[in-house]
Amino acid sequence: MENPIIEINNVTKYYGKATKPSLDDVNLSIFPGEKFGIFGPNGAGKTTLISILCNILQPTKGAVNYSIDSNSLSVDEILPHVGFVPQDFAFYAELTAKQNLEFFGGAYGVEPKILKERTDNLLEILGLSHVANKRVKTFSGGMKRRVNLAIGLIHEPKIVFLDEPTVGVDVQSKMSIISLLEELNAKGTTLIYTSHHLREAEDFCSRVALMDHGKIIAVDEVSNLLTEHSVANMEELMINLTGKQLRD
Repeated sequence: MENPIIEINNVTKYYGKATKPSLDDVNLSIFPGEKFGIFGPNGAGKTTLISILCNILQPTKGAVNYSIDSNSLSVDEILPHVGFVPQDFAFYAELTAKQNLEFFGGAYGVEPKILKERTDNLLEILGLSHVANKRVKTFSGGMKRRVNLAIGLIHEPKIVFLDEPTVGVDVQSKMSIISLLEELNAKGTTLIYTSHHLREAEDFCSRVALMDHGKIIAVDEVSNLLTEHSVANMEELMINLTGKQLRD
């Protein structure tokens, strides 16, 4: 089997003086080219885990190892290969769509000629060419979500983290986003996805990890988990494994 692109070893995270960890001895392997989903109720530890994988947070103990094309990389070395598409919009609303892509692409060190080609290509694919020179603050929610995605992809990362990439968008925007992600994955990009849209996740992800109370409670292909727990879909599986109690 191919070496993991990300290997998480005994990662634990405490915040401040908390007596309970937000992540509790997490072990997980993610392989190149996967569409890997991380799911769980509120407070399960999903955001903390993704923040550690993106080097936004440091674990209290444990380590994360990265490998690109069978070459082990440090956290600093992996960052140019990582794209992050957050749930919150991460762009400059006063800039145009084109200016945002040029700014973030430049920050990643993409050469100007290549950056122009990628910017034009992403705007075309995501249906934004006709508003390329309009300020993003004037865009609809779906258009803003597509700009958010384009920024995370402008440097052609090997690994893309997607936090609720289709939240609050219309059907057309959702189809455009999912279609682009499927195309990138078919070319070898590893996608790590989290969302509350479990039916969407069921169709999109090749393999998933379910979390609760800072622990990984299940990892497998979706079809295998549904069969193992005798449930019809991901929503039933989540309730089966994490219960019906409301979470803050």
